[in-house]
Amino acid sequence: MELRHLRYFRAVADSGGFREAARRLHIVQPALSQTVSDLERELGVTLLVRNSRAVRLTAEGEIFLQEVKQILEHADRAVELARRASRGEIGALSLGFLGSATAFFLPTIVREYRRRFPGVRLTLHEMAPTPQVEGLRAGRLDVGFTRPVPAADDAWLRSECLYRDSLLAVLPEGHPLAARETVPVKNMADAPLVLFHRAGAPDLFDAIVGLCSRAGFAPRVVNEADLMQTVLTLVEAGEGVGLVPACVSHLRGSGVVWRPVEPDTIRIPLVMVWPAARESAALRSFLGLVREHAEAIKRMVPGGTG
Repeated sequence: MELRHLRYFRAVADSGGFREAARRLHIVQPALSQTVSDLERELGVTLLVRNSRAVRLTAEGEIFLQEVKQILEHADRAVELARRASRGEIGALSLGFLGSATAFFLPTIVREYRRRFPGVRLTLHEMAPTPQVEGLRAGRLDVGFTRPVPAADDAWLRSECLYRDSLLAVLPEGHPLAARETVPVKNMADAPLVLFHRAGAPDLFDAIVGLCSRAGFAPRVVNEADLMQTVLTLVEAGEGVGLVPACVSHLRGSGVVWRPVEPDTIRIPLVMVWPAARESAALRSFLGLVREHAEAIKRMVPGGTG
């Protein structure tokens, strides 16, 4: 039994005869009559009482017709939903993001995406870089905004750089280095450092350690925080000095000051990443929207590092 058989039967039932049904279906009457007969033979049930002028439904045909209508409605809806999904108009999208690195542009992207594609269920998850890549690999996330991690170099993961950050020193108000316009990295040799934890963003942590090493010292890390906001809180509390990406400056606390470091040699990428093998239409629509905003994002980066 095919949907075609059901559509033909319904057309005959709705029109009250084979001639009118054949006209509506744009087929010849003998082919229509044969198809309905084949359906009755397959079911082992007489659905129509035929005479020379019209047809009428049997009691079995009446019951069958009600079910056929529902089946065809569901089938038509399934076709429409599949087509809408292929256009990225419906579906689900799970997004991972670094709050500190995306706060200045992600709300705009999310609002615009939801306006354009209200049928897509978009869920947001604030996560550090390493958990994001793990989520993408496991299929829990579809796309992420993150710092590079070693796994991001794997062929299974595609990435696009949205902007690159310089590094800023975050100092408690009244700290001796806060009196300078820029902070030489070598002057931080004896300072206790508060950094974003290495397990969450190994590339960022290692870049900072490398910067200190080139300045001739091993950094004295006294605390590794899970959130950039926590880094600022600990600095404000006098626990140490922070080294953070410039984009974090939008979180400005009242008890800290921000200073560029010298040499200003580090550039920390913020990348959009997604699995190459799971590029749905909804994801392609989202990627396209972000690309539309790419130049604006670079101009909006706090600290002007773009």
